[in-house]
Amino acid sequence: MFNLRYHVASLAAVFVALIIGILVGVGLSGSGITKQADLKLARAQRDAAIASAQSAEAQVTRLQRTQNAFAIAYPAVMRNLLAGKRIAILFIGPIDGGIVQAIDKTLQDAGAPLHIRVLSLNVPIDAQKLDNALFAQGTQYARLVGSDRLPQLGSALASEFELGGQTPLWKVLGSQLVGERSGNARQRADGIVVVRNPSLKPQQGDTARFLQGLYNGLAAAGAPVVGVETSETKPSAVPVFKDRGLSSVDDIDLPTGRAALAFLLAGATPGQYGTTGEEQILPPVPNG
Repeated sequence: MFNLRYHVASLAAVFVALIIGILVGVGLSGSGITKQADLKLARAQRDAAIASAQSAEAQVTRLQRTQNAFAIAYPAVMRNLLAGKRIAILFIGPIDGGIVQAIDKTLQDAGAPLHIRVLSLNVPIDAQKLDNALFAQGTQYARLVGSDRLPQLGSALASEFELGGQTPLWKVLGSQLVGERSGNARQRADGIVVVRNPSLKPQQGDTARFLQGLYNGLAAAGAPVVGVETSETKPSAVPVFKDRGLSSVDDIDLPTGRAALAFLLAGATPGQYGTTGEEQILPPVPNG
């Protein structure tokens, strides 16, 4: 689909290029350099550029109308969709208050309580410090020690985050991994929302391996897991979420994005949804 701001910029670029082309063509024509055939080609290219710009503008208008029309249906679509569901939020990097507000609005609009807990991960990780903290526990976590075991470590932490309860591994590694946390760590989550902080660059090396295990562990959880971002996030985390088996919503700042998140948390068909890529805007409405 289409990002409105992107297409406004695209339209502007098209018209700037068109004006430059016309000016250059006129200049060459005046100098006697351009032949009649060249002028005919230039006019054809100009007409094609105008048609392309008009088509893009029409697409922008249609999307805006879709958003406006959906806003009217939004309350009925969302009513009690997530009644009684307990949703946890996991941030990769610092917590973004605006995204938390958008998630909580989704939950509130869908009849759920506000998030039961939110936790942010400090990245990049320090693998050696994690090993030291695990070594200090004796042989209990020996199976998770070493850079080659970072995927398994991430997966084990993902399982604890979903299940709640005592979360012993999070307690052992909290001083190394946790930036911020709040809420009830003991309750099991009925759904998890994952956010990569918009200012965060894609991670490499040890951190990438750790996050691979974390995402894979979340994807294997019994609860629905959805990665979200706003329609302005660059670079997008959607390809990473998709590769790791997570559903995603790329426009949590829009009514359609909040509805897509609610549908997915309620059990709709997993996948990638939103308005800024080639994916569908909304998943099918879940039954029941």
